[in-house]
Amino acid sequence: MRVLVYPGSFDPVTNGHMDIIERAAKICDKLIVAVLVNHSKAPVFTMEERTMFLKMAIGDRENIEVRSFSGLLVDFMKSVNAKTIIKGLRAVSDFEYEMQMALLNRNMDQEIDTLFMMTSINNCFLSSSVVKELARNGARIEDYVPHAIAPYIYEKFKKAGG
Repeated sequence: MRVLVYPGSFDPVTNGHMDIIERAAKICDKLIVAVLVNHSKAPVFTMEERTMFLKMAIGDRENIEVRSFSGLLVDFMKSVNAKTIIKGLRAVSDFEYEMQMALLNRNMDQEIDTLFMMTSINNCFLSSSVVKELARNGARIEDYVPHAIAPYIYEKFKKAGG
């Protein structure tokens, strides 16, 4: 079985993430969307919220599973018997960082490969940070995130006072 793992913080999931998820799911038997604890970032949404948003956005797809994890990605890969990481790229700046991570993961486990997928041109400007900034300032986000989760994002910033 060909299992791909798409790791990320997904804080929150965007249409750019969904583009990669949809396309990656077509090239594997099983895609695990892995929501990670990234200690270098302070997420706005809890792990539970981020996982819920992904599950709402993905729906009931047989070959896509949403999981959360903390620790090293290579350890998570071993635990789910996966050998390939999928990463979405928007720009050259993404590639520089992701290449370093891919080489590090490969150095830690020679069986792990990373597959880079370019985001669609409609989403190349989109990031979770942009979505949060728009929502924080009361701007419309429905074109940038799955429609089902937009109300939750607005509510989070409303409770936080903007």
